[in-house]
Amino acid sequence: MTRPGPHPAPWDLPSEKEETAPADGRVVPFPDRTTTRPTIGAVPVTGPAPAETDVEVVDPTDVEVLDTDETTQARPVDVLPQGSGANWLEDRRTLLDTAPALVPSYLRSREEFTDAARFLIEYYARMGAYRATRSPVYLLKLVSRSPRGMGRALSHWGRWALDIEANELRKHAATGNRTSEYMMLSRQHTVRIRARLLSSLVVALGVTLVGAVTLGTAPAWASMSGIVAMLALFGAAGRNADSKPIIDRWTSPHLQRELTSTEVVAALEAIGVKGRVDFVNPIQTDGPGWRAEVDLPPGYLTDKVLEERAKLAGAMRRPLTTVWPESDTEAHPGRLVLWVAKKDPAKAKRRLWPLMKQGQADLFEDIPFGFDPRGRVIPLNLMYTNLLMGGVPGSGKTSGVMVVAMAGALDPACEMWVYEMKGSGDLDPVQPVCHRYVSGDDDEHCASALDALRKLEKELKRRKKIIAGLPAEQVPKGRKVYPHLAKDRKLGLHPLLAIFDEAHTLFEHEEYGKEAADIAGRLIRKARAYGIILVVTTQRPDAKSLPKTVSDNVSTRFCLAVTGHIANDLVLGTSMYRNGVRATMFDPKKEAGTGWLAKSSHDTQIVRAAFIEQAEAIEIAKRALALRTAAGTLTGEAAGETITSEDTTTLVDHLAAVWPAGEDTMHSVRLVEALASYRPDTYGPWTASDVPVGEMPREEQRAHETRMATTLSNALAPFGVNTGQITKRGDGGSRKGVKRTDLEAARVRSGAASEDD
Repeated sequence: MTRPGPHPAPWDLPSEKEETAPADGRVVPFPDRTTTRPTIGAVPVTGPAPAETDVEVVDPTDVEVLDTDETTQARPVDVLPQGSGANWLEDRRTLLDTAPALVPSYLRSREEFTDAARFLIEYYARMGAYRATRSPVYLLKLVSRSPRGMGRALSHWGRWALDIEANELRKHAATGNRTSEYMMLSRQHTVRIRARLLSSLVVALGVTLVGAVTLGTAPAWASMSGIVAMLALFGAAGRNADSKPIIDRWTSPHLQRELTSTEVVAALEAIGVKGRVDFVNPIQTDGPGWRAEVDLPPGYLTDKVLEERAKLAGAMRRPLTTVWPESDTEAHPGRLVLWVAKKDPAKAKRRLWPLMKQGQADLFEDIPFGFDPRGRVIPLNLMYTNLLMGGVPGSGKTSGVMVVAMAGALDPACEMWVYEMKGSGDLDPVQPVCHRYVSGDDDEHCASALDALRKLEKELKRRKKIIAGLPAEQVPKGRKVYPHLAKDRKLGLHPLLAIFDEAHTLFEHEEYGKEAADIAGRLIRKARAYGIILVVTTQRPDAKSLPKTVSDNVSTRFCLAVTGHIANDLVLGTSMYRNGVRATMFDPKKEAGTGWLAKSSHDTQIVRAAFIEQAEAIEIAKRALALRTAAGTLTGEAAGETITSEDTTTLVDHLAAVWPAGEDTMHSVRLVEALASYRPDTYGPWTASDVPVGEMPREEQRAHETRMATTLSNALAPFGVNTGQITKRGDGGSRKGVKRTDLEAARVRSGAASEDD
């Protein structure tokens, strides 16, 4: 069978009403796509419309027969338009789901209603006071224009009294040789003038008489007020169209013009997004700004717009801090949501942290973290998670960590460990309520931070054992810390917030860095379920300063301004830059404290951390101290206790420290003597005897050495190190001893066991 040639273009296809099939076969046409309903607000495609052409008649013998049954109907391949009968019920359900609330939100929320009422009262009181203080200036402006107003009033009176408007009619009648009409108009003109002058004289005499009586009997202030009011009226009459307004306009330079579709399309074209832009919905007011939802032309993703945010704002001729493009991932990668603020947030009044003046926090509930570009409070839940913050210096990272620290301080049950490893004292306000507080970047501060990580891991093991021993009815949904368990002080399962600010100082340390990274990685993987919240911040997000065990396993992330995609993905997670979540879009100078808050790879939003000044933080900390004092939850340094570093080294570590270089084997007696010299408080009793060794008989001396060797052997048994006969010529011959390889193997096993725990 011979098949037809290439298919014609959609606009060349015949309509469904046209006859398309001969008697022995029929070609099923596609529906005419040119009749589909256009998208709301779509920008029309320019250019001439395609010309209509006749449908080529094909020989029936050359046409592929699809169905010879005359009852077969052509089936459309396009989705039926909205409102069609087939989808009527679904359309109504969709409309109902998206319908606005019956009662406005400010009538359903007492807090919102109170806030709105307070604002209106404050606004009109401020406006009234503003006008009242300038009323003398307004009055002087009116009085200064009163001469012109008087002249204008006299001019209008003269034209009315002398019937000037009739002059043209009389002139027209005179020039047209209409004598009778002219005489009639002249008589009427004379009558009007006589009546108007007489009435004007009566009014003038009456006003003069009343004015004279009033001025003579009224108080001076009333007389002056009347004169000024009269002059003000004449001043209002003396205003010209080009005169400056009497009342000053109260303007705000950061108010933005209304957003239009023309502006959006032109701005997208300016940054290289060319083609048809479809507006999904009309541009509408969304909070303190405008919202535009558009589908970019085919082939364009929202990533380009997000990356070119500064150029987009420049093309729109708007401040950078007012233009916020986002990607609507729930729709498709080409759906752009553009929100433009009505006024520049950078010049607006600072929004206060909701817990600034009153209230307390509960880490088992959401805490207020910051605000989105629309000014809405963005919550953050710290329990069962850990937090990583990163950004270049000056990006406002301190704002974010300060909010978290203040929230922890305002929860009386929360135990706080804070290590501010920059030494700037940014977090000093929370020191009075901290179980542990260290500020500095020297070796001793890094050693203290490492000691804290070791103790946190030890605390993790303790909590695991306690929860494992609880009955199942107390942990019904899994083995983790629940609010009712945290309230039981005997269990010691209260929230523990550990903040390591500028943690790269510790992770990059030559001596402590590797161990700190290993422990931090284990804590991040396991501690969050047991009420231990780890917060790590860094201003140098790179592979060396941010260990992979930390960046790969952290739950919640807050990335402020960074300089490249590598740093972006180290903080936010792998492929986040490719997915359009790019912190490179922020300007650290203009948008300090603003970043991407990622609670998961699919839950990301732009947030500006609430800014808390040092003086305000001190006042908040005072309130937190009072709350903890009343609850009796002050511990550690806050309660006056001395925090000492914990020795986590073991016997095998001590043997490695005293082992002579170059020796593969050592007698146990020599090792015990070395240990007694290295740590006399711990190992001195191993060598103790009633008689000095040199004064002992030979048999007693051998028995004493045997006891020392046996003691070491018993102590090494838990580590899996066996002691056997070691022959060393010139050093006592054959005695019990230890091999260096066995010791190193035990150290490796000990490290692996710690990691498994």
